[in-house]
Amino acid sequence: RFSAIEDIEKKLIAQCEETPGHRCRVAAFYGGTMYRLYDQLEIRDVRLVYAPPSSIGKYGGDIDNWMWPRHTGDFSFYRAYVGPDGQPADPSPENVPFSPEHWLRIGTDGVAEGDFVMVVGYPGRTNRYRLASEVEDAVSWTYPQRVERRLSSLEIIEREIDGRPDAAIAYAAMNSYINNSLKNAQGMIAGFAKSDSIARKRALETELAAWIAADSDRQARWGNALTDVETLLNEKRADRALDQELSSLKYNQLISASNTAYRLAREREKPDVERRLGFQERDMRRIRARIARSARSFDAQVDMALLQHNLESYAALPQSERLEALDSWFGIDGTEDVSEAIATTLHGMYIKTDLTDVKQRMALLSADRATLEASEDPFVQLAVAMYDTYLALEAADDALDGQLLEARPRFMEALLAFQAAQGVEIYPDANGTLRVTFGNVVGYEPKDAVVYLPFTTAEGMAAKATGSEPFDASEPLLDAVAAADYGPYGLDEIGSLPVNFLSTVDTTGGNSGSATLDDQGRFVGLLFDGNWESMISDWDFLPDVTRSIHVDVRYTLWVMDRIDSAWHLLREMGVEPAFEESE
Repeated sequence: RFSAIEDIEKKLIAQCEETPGHRCRVAAFYGGTMYRLYDQLEIRDVRLVYAPPSSIGKYGGDIDNWMWPRHTGDFSFYRAYVGPDGQPADPSPENVPFSPEHWLRIGTDGVAEGDFVMVVGYPGRTNRYRLASEVEDAVSWTYPQRVERRLSSLEIIEREIDGRPDAAIAYAAMNSYINNSLKNAQGMIAGFAKSDSIARKRALETELAAWIAADSDRQARWGNALTDVETLLNEKRADRALDQELSSLKYNQLISASNTAYRLAREREKPDVERRLGFQERDMRRIRARIARSARSFDAQVDMALLQHNLESYAALPQSERLEALDSWFGIDGTEDVSEAIATTLHGMYIKTDLTDVKQRMALLSADRATLEASEDPFVQLAVAMYDTYLALEAADDALDGQLLEARPRFMEALLAFQAAQGVEIYPDANGTLRVTFGNVVGYEPKDAVVYLPFTTAEGMAAKATGSEPFDASEPLLDAVAAADYGPYGLDEIGSLPVNFLSTVDTTGGNSGSATLDDQGRFVGLLFDGNWESMISDWDFLPDVTRSIHVDVRYTLWVMDRIDSAWHLLREMGVEPAFEESE
């Protein structure tokens, strides 16, 4: 079933992408109950035009991340370029700005408390219709594991970059990502501790089972739907510890590049249509870009220390859960001092490899199977040695996922029918496709006697300033705030310049950077975060406290106009500068 679905997807995508410059994908909805084909114009030349200083764009840093009140100017502007013929093209000096048929107008007057807003974007993934047991797994196992692993990674990186400024710069973005993921996991645990989500899911499943049992036709169609999914989930849980360790190992850039290169070499021996999704010719540009991009966060010393830790974590698994080929390579099996065995092997690998040079990693992607199998690079040799083992694990996972692709849609069909019988229509989980969500600009009450207003102000931003990161607001910015020199960008009802605002729109990871529109479809802000209480929205939406955080368009325009004098860009966006003459 898994292979059949993938074959159909590849066929549909290939047909769709016969149109030059288009990128297509097949997306599953309602757990595989429905599939839709998406066809998009893919513009490959996108250039940064403007970004505020980091003292504005990252104001508050990890301290304020997921928090309210927030005062972050998290925005930037890009320009899309196409070939002279108007069609998508690779980056080139000859390219010209893209001229779409439609574009967003700027709503310079912004929004006020209570106003309608909608967000258009690409939320990554939600799990609103997972079983209660899956939520319990996330709370009791997945997120605690994630917290532990993220803390360990941060500690290792901090130790290895100490006194090494180049390494610190290289891992700045990685540190930011890990901190964000850590805070998210901590928020999930805290959020579920205050939520009755699991109890409500269990009650819903009990009601659903009773509704199915009450009708012979429903029983014949969906009688085993819930138990079948649970049985398969139990099978998946048996391997989750190993899956987690292998996933961590594959984050290592040298292992990842070697595995990818050897898999590509093996897949290239097949006709393109028979290759695994993700390893077809259509994927090569993105694979190259991923490896080139990841090289910006690389330092051999840090990389080796992280890999050492990951391998020690893997070695702590029971022998029955480990992989013979991996144990043999690193001398884990039958060795008393596992850490020493791993360290000795890794030290030799990093000394001998050429793959610490990103050019060498990129070159691997063009090598054929024979060349890679004859390679003397230890990371390539490891990829070759592990290939059959990884392929067998993948096949077992595919088979189990194929069974779930039959069982979960039956459960979802039953749930959809049950909800419809109650007069309730449920929306599909987020899956990376275009979604529109709508709500209103309102604050909330996080706890007894505490009320959060929906707007933060420039004065509130200035009050946080310490002169040091992440509250290092510049002197010109603070002077302008002290003078209340806001021009037409102020909001009368708050008596100040709005910086960020809250809304009830339903969003999740992937929505960062999504356009926020008013009731006339005008651009009034950018969504960039959620509040602490919204953490569990991947699993459950709590309308009383779940809020999205947006940077107000008036703050973006004011920064560009009053602080950075980016007047030509404002005019290009249809906004007349207010401060040009005074300068």
